[in-house]
Amino acid sequence: MNETRRFAVAALLLASVLGTSTARADDMLGSYVARISERDHQASDGYPLDSAAQMVRQDRANWHKFHRRDRDDEGDAWFRSNEDRADLERMLKRGGAMSGATRRAIINGEPLIQVDVYSNSVYVSILED
Repeated sequence: MNETRRFAVAALLLASVLGTSTARADDMLGSYVARISERDHQASDGYPLDSAAQMVRQDRANWHKFHRRDRDDEGDAWFRSNEDRADLERMLKRGGAMSGATRRAIINGEPLIQVDVYSNSVYVSILED
């Protein structure tokens, strides 16, 4: 095998390994749907929340801890504990977790959202504004 061909084969193998490890690093775990209602715009003790990440986290606290569920809410297997919900909020604050339009819709309204849950991230999209 000549030098150029060896280099090309090595590069392809490396790209294949890196691509596989990246996919495994953030596998999709599943999704859930939730209505972000007025009750999700307020913390458990009544003060107003000011970020979309806090509101999505409060929705999960309302579902799991307080059993205050909106008609459109679905359960999830990932955000049962306060620690898990704190992780959710951190992931929601990362770039790429939701668009600016999605953030504004959550803050200013009561949209129906879908949360796609990955092993190391989440992605929120609007199903109905």
